[in-house]
Amino acid sequence: MHEDGNDEGHRTRSGAPPSGVPAGAVDQEFLALERELAVLLRRARASSGEMVREVHPDLESSAYGLLVRLEELGRQRATELAAYIGVGKATMSRQLRALEELGLVAREPDPADGRAWLVHLTEEGRERFGTVRDARRARYVRELANWDRGEVAELARLLHRLNRGVERG
Repeated sequence: MHEDGNDEGHRTRSGAPPSGVPAGAVDQEFLALERELAVLLRRARASSGEMVREVHPDLESSAYGLLVRLEELGRQRATELAAYIGVGKATMSRQLRALEELGLVAREPDPADGRAWLVHLTEEGRERFGTVRDARRARYVRELANWDRGEVAELARLLHRLNRGVERG
């Protein structure tokens, strides 16, 4: 229930609105969500493009997510990266090859499976990415300076919840 005492936005397990809630009212909340996510995603894509070009001017914007994942988790198989990012093996192979040619990532045999390779950031990749990521975080701090830290934490929690739901499909 919302703070105003209204049940708008809630649906039953069947996907129908609860009794007494007009379907149009529920749809308005989801339309607003769609609109705000579209704006957020458009800005995030543009921002990622700017950030990744600061790592290296020849990189595609999609490479930023790969760098984030490798920085956070360390060595990963290309198949794991492809699954996480949501692209096919061929696309992942092409993106990793570009990163490798620029000296930002390297591959090494997987000790657990000699047929597989592990990808990791090189020292240069780690340094370049770290500088850009620090600048991005500083920008978030500036842009959200008038937010309470609890609000920032709540936004992060809700986005994490949304991402987990999307991952599960």
